[in-house]
Amino acid sequence: MLPVTDQVLYDHLSGRHTIGIYPLRKDDSCRFLAVDFDEADWRNDSRAFLRSCHDTNIPTALEISRSGKGAHIWIFFSEPVPAKEARQLGAALLSRTCENTRQLSLASYEHLFPNQDTLPKGGFGNLTALPLQKQPRRCGHSIFVDEQFQPYPDQWGFLASIHPLSRQALEDAILHACRGRHPLDVAFTGDKNDPCPWQRPAPQSARLPGTLPRSLHLVLANQIFIAKDILTQPLANRLIRLAAFQNPEFYRTQAMRLPVWNKPRIIGCAENHPRHIGLPRGCLDALLSLLRANNIQAEIQDERISGQFLSVQFTGILREDQQDAIEKMLAQERCNTGFPRAWQTGHGTMPVYRL
Repeated sequence: MLPVTDQVLYDHLSGRHTIGIYPLRKDDSCRFLAVDFDEADWRNDSRAFLRSCHDTNIPTALEISRSGKGAHIWIFFSEPVPAKEARQLGAALLSRTCENTRQLSLASYEHLFPNQDTLPKGGFGNLTALPLQKQPRRCGHSIFVDEQFQPYPDQWGFLASIHPLSRQALEDAILHACRGRHPLDVAFTGDKNDPCPWQRPAPQSARLPGTLPRSLHLVLANQIFIAKDILTQPLANRLIRLAAFQNPEFYRTQAMRLPVWNKPRIIGCAENHPRHIGLPRGCLDALLSLLRANNIQAEIQDERISGQFLSVQFTGILREDQQDAIEKMLAQERCNTGFPRAWQTGHGTMPVYRL
């Protein structure tokens, strides 16, 4: 491995070669966090993310990508900080940005660098190209710009004006960005000084702030459809999080120190339709519990397809445990397809549902 010398840096800036850096250090720490935005809406998404950083007093540097078709937002630290905490800050800022813009996700968001909490076994993590290389700089790319995407006249002067975050400032920034919630925006942690955290109410039973609608119209079809125009921001955010959960595959892979660049930490199952939020039907119980806790009347319009009945006969014999499982399944309206009890005993007709 070659050392980084003044000549190496000069050759990068003069265009002879390009320097890349592995953000993760051997002790699972890092000195910066970079957020990558790509795709068609990268300008609006990166601007929205910058506003979240400014709201939480986090110094940032916005760089046009080498291709000119995306952007990187850099957050620098004055000392090595745990990569896990740096990524928590990035996740919290992304969640905050989605809340402020009423989006389920930032469509152009690609990656956080470093893109994992720990150094993968036998690897270095992901390589990130450093900015200001001469070749893309000639085209107005790989340079630092303001929120209007105008280049700073003095690139070095701009970088020197940024005050990196200390470890303590990072911890404060995470708390500020999270607004008292879990940085992954799935669970709700409440008061950190709570002596009895096991007594906290479930997320769907927690009260929401502000003036809420008296009733909410739910259309039950292939999803649960909820009109967005009547939703307050806190209510919309809570509905979205009902359909989000932490990805066990991410944590399993990370625990083995394997690359996790292609495994999302959070899996969100809510869908953003033009006029509605769509939730999986399995969220209905949690949704109704949330509405009851906030004194919101649920008005359910059932638009599910009943299916067509076919005359078939079950000729098998169920074991005792299978029979018990069938009975428990049929007792739960949203855990079965609505087969009539006659079918499970081998008589009558079986409905075939279009899923």
